[in-house]
Amino acid sequence: MQRLRRSWKWWLPAACVAGLLAWAALAPIAAASRDALFEIPKGTWTRRMAGDLVDILPQQIVLTLGVNDTLLLRNRDTVPQVFGPVLIMPGQDFRLPFDTVSVNEFNCTAHASGSMKVVVEPYPAPGLPRLQWRLAHIKEAISRG
Repeated sequence: MQRLRRSWKWWLPAACVAGLLAWAALAPIAAASRDALFEIPKGTWTRRMAGDLVDILPQQIVLTLGVNDTLLLRNRDTVPQVFGPVLIMPGQDFRLPFDTVSVNEFNCTAHASGSMKVVVEPYPAPGLPRLQWRLAHIKEAISRG
């Protein structure tokens, strides 16, 4: 009996961690907005014309159905930018919603390569897939700083 009383100091934290993992694996994923915002900053075109090959936008954007499944591109540059078949004027926003799991390749003038891939993943199923999804997004947020 005395051994059990001493061991609660270890069981309580373990039970808390187990509860947190169970919640992360089973709770629905909610987002403040379904928009995944990416901005083309002012001066992008000027930097390109000066020979700067830095990519302003990621080479690949990963969206999740039901969580962040609308791509929102905001052109803060002073010149129009092309994304796929769309011309995004300076100061203009372009929203592109996705409703199916897919891999899409778009022409994009904000990239040195001239193209960008948009991957749309399914909503993570409860259990291990949802836990892995949450952990991956926490890791990504930490790496972005």
